[in-house]
Amino acid sequence: MLGLTGERTLPGIAAENYWFRRHEAAYQAVRPLCRGAVVLDVGTGEGYGADLLASVADRTVTLDYDAAAAVHLRGGYPRLAAVRGNAVKLPFAAGAFDAVVCLQVIEHLWDQPALVDECARVLAPGGPLVVSTPNRLTFPPGNLYHARELSGDELAALLDPSFAITHRYGLSHGPRLRRLDQQHDGGLVRAQLAAPPEAWSEGVWGDVVSVRASDFVLAEPDLDGSLDLLFVAACRP
Repeated sequence: MLGLTGERTLPGIAAENYWFRRHEAAYQAVRPLCRGAVVLDVGTGEGYGADLLASVADRTVTLDYDAAAAVHLRGGYPRLAAVRGNAVKLPFAAGAFDAVVCLQVIEHLWDQPALVDECARVLAPGGPLVVSTPNRLTFPPGNLYHARELSGDELAALLDPSFAITHRYGLSHGPRLRRLDQQHDGGLVRAQLAAPPEAWSEGVWGDVVSVRASDFVLAEPDLDGSLDLLFVAACRP
């Protein structure tokens, strides 16, 4: 099993459940776009999300720069084709994929325009690119693994030279999580970040482990107030 470093979230770790479910919600939203397609998941990490896509895709190829992640993917997820490689220099032919997915990755990269260019290159004509990233306007500052976080306008400007954005979604807390936010000073996210897990109260622990992907919602209005951004885009001619 991959170790928890703070750079990626992992399934099956109680203290990570909120972040895992938040990522899982984005992957679940993307699944319909991948049905019957040859899909590239860029910056796959542990593999749980790509495996969700593989349940509906014709073929799912994963790419991660970390050698341990690539080994883990090959051993843990047999229906994924795992490749180790650089997200800003993709080792694939032009037009090789029907869809490209890049969730919670772009904020980790110094050369973000190069990633966008490479995604455009390996996409077949008409294929969608799906990008998600934490919303810089609401995400807690100080993540050492993030090179540059983005607002909705900044993500749109980054994609614009190569892609026409077809949908702009913001991921937010649904009704149950909003109720939990009211029970914690500053909300559930702040309650988790205020202390290490071993110092959490029983209430924080109970609420964190209760979170499910269905507790998050995606909507097009109010991007600035959302937790994460999820954009769907098509290559410009």
